[in-house]
Amino acid sequence: MSAEENLKKLSIQLPKAPQPVGAYVAYKITKNLVFVSGQISLRSNGDLIKGKIGLDLNLEQGHEAAQVCAINILSQIKLACEGNLNKVINCIKITGFVNSIDSFVDQPKVINGASELITQVFGENGKHARAAVSVSSLPLGAAVEIEAIFEIN
Repeated sequence: MSAEENLKKLSIQLPKAPQPVGAYVAYKITKNLVFVSGQISLRSNGDLIKGKIGLDLNLEQGHEAAQVCAINILSQIKLACEGNLNKVINCIKITGFVNSIDSFVDQPKVINGASELITQVFGENGKHARAAVSVSSLPLGAAVEIEAIFEIN
């Protein structure tokens, strides 16, 4: 199945790609790689999933926040591919930042929300290298931020 078919099967409609709110671009293409800037846990309706995992939010809510980040990443990569997700060859790597308390140690389980979704959309080509790290805060108080690197044709 194509990425678009997989999105339909998952009942996911990609929102308009969020615009940068600072002095940077949402994505940068070099040769056949697309570097997607960090996407925060901002829903398409403007609601931000914010707070610290382990204090304000639980693991399940963090997992959901990572899924929201992945949807925003997919919106950016679709824009970079001129609306055609079939141009994606591979997801190379994602780096996930989890706004969590010092004693929280399940950052990888939070970022699994994004990893699982990207793999569901792109199949084997969605499997990627990854880092999942804890941070003391994120922009606007977001619960999760994720950046990504994709290979396209």
